[in-house]
Amino acid sequence: QVQVVESGGGLVQAGGSLRLSCAASVRIFSGNSMAWYRQGSGKQRELVARSFGSGRTNYADSVKGRFTVSRDNVKNTVYLQMDSLKPEDTAVYYCKMEYFGSDYWGKGTLVTVSS
Repeated sequence: QVQVVESGGGLVQAGGSLRLSCAASVRIFSGNSMAWYRQGSGKQRELVARSFGSGRTNYADSVKGRFTVSRDNVKNTVYLQMDSLKPEDTAVYYCKMEYFGSDYWGKGTLVTVSS
């Protein structure tokens, strides 16, 4: 069964850091695109960062310079390092894996940033 599971969320003060992890149940390889999305209360889900198999990454303007996406294809895991967190980063963060033409979503991990 193909699945991804997020972890690493929690409560942090503004200016702090968290690292989220997304573990896949299958081997990820250079052909997989892995992405992080988030959904704040009452808001639409939005793309935060994406890691392409080529090594290219892209980020939402709101997180550029603060968040870093990386992947470990040996551990089948993708990470989101979040620094200089702001209260507006509070959201449920979801991992999405594109795998042989299908999208697989995790259940999310809650990040709360207090002011």
